[in-house]
Amino acid sequence: MGRLASTEGLNDVQTEIIKTIRQYVEEKIIPVAQDLEHADEYPTEIIEGLKELGVFGLTIPEEFGGLGESLLTYALVVEEIARGWMSVSGVINTHFIVAYLLMQHGTEEQKAKYLPKMATGEVRGAFSMSEPGLGSDVSAISTKATRTDDGGYSITGQKMWLTNGGTSTLVATLCKTDEGSDSVYANMTTFLVEKEPGFGETAQGVTVPGKIEKMGYKGVETTELILEDHRISAEQVLGGEPGKGFAQMMDGVEVGRVNVAARACGLSIRAFELGVAYAQQRKTFGKQIAEHQAVLFRLAEMATKVEASHAMMVRAAKLKDSGERMDVEAGMAKMLASEYANEVVEASFRIHGGYGFSKEYEIERIYRETAFMLIGEGTSDIQKMIIGRSLLKDYKL
Repeated sequence: MGRLASTEGLNDVQTEIIKTIRQYVEEKIIPVAQDLEHADEYPTEIIEGLKELGVFGLTIPEEFGGLGESLLTYALVVEEIARGWMSVSGVINTHFIVAYLLMQHGTEEQKAKYLPKMATGEVRGAFSMSEPGLGSDVSAISTKATRTDDGGYSITGQKMWLTNGGTSTLVATLCKTDEGSDSVYANMTTFLVEKEPGFGETAQGVTVPGKIEKMGYKGVETTELILEDHRISAEQVLGGEPGKGFAQMMDGVEVGRVNVAARACGLSIRAFELGVAYAQQRKTFGKQIAEHQAVLFRLAEMATKVEASHAMMVRAAKLKDSGERMDVEAGMAKMLASEYANEVVEASFRIHGGYGFSKEYEIERIYRETAFMLIGEGTSDIQKMIIGRSLLKDYKL
């Protein structure tokens, strides 16, 4: 690694973790990512290796068998993994969000039940908020949880875009519940839905139809989730109290945006590395193309965007770790990192010329993967709305 995207102030433990993950990425992920991605094959061996390294329990407290590390450490680990293959970081992300929701909002019984097994990867988490006709309007969810005579709930509805939908065994699922509030947001509840891994009927009233075919983000499965009179006990309400689901999910999305920013940073770093290397190998008009001013300027702009994205991502993670509100900073980091990732990757693609269009070259895969950064955890337009509204409050006349 060169001078780009370095992080100041890390302690010895953080430094060693990042070093270990970087070595794992170099040795175990980058050499196989192309073949697995083109085959749309789940990276089983890679995931097993990450389990052994403790990545699934990275932020889970030591009392529950995890490493108890910060959001910053996690984000830097994600950046390294995404540099190798973005899809692998997606496997980790939704698991991390569910663990975070349990740590922040779960009852003591829920924490004791799930976190130790999540730390080892035995229980795998998925995060379900979106629906087929929902888009970014979370208030319009239609999946409904209705009280039953035994004090539990019956859930019916259709969820969409579940990363880890097939491999997961615990799905944090946002549903409408009638809590008698005038606010639609106070009539939402997060349920901890248990299921078996795989496709088809994976629990009573729970069906995962199959993988959704995608342009990129391959290897990891993205699915629907069909709930038909799924019976669930009141003990599976996250935090034990209904009506808190919207706030809980938004808290999870906030750290998820830092994760997406970190993934975008990883893609930018790798695209720059590939571009700067190719520019020194390819020759035209008797010299390396890196010596042509047009390419040199392009490399300079790419590197600057890598640095800016990394700095904003790190700042947002540090703010969250300090306990401060960081919805604006997370939105800014996610928006900037994802937009810049697309620009850096396209610039690297242009440097590669016709070879960038060939599946033999890594930049072809990264080019397809990066588009997802623009829509994951809220589009840039949604981030702008969040940022703009907060700024009007802060700078109100």
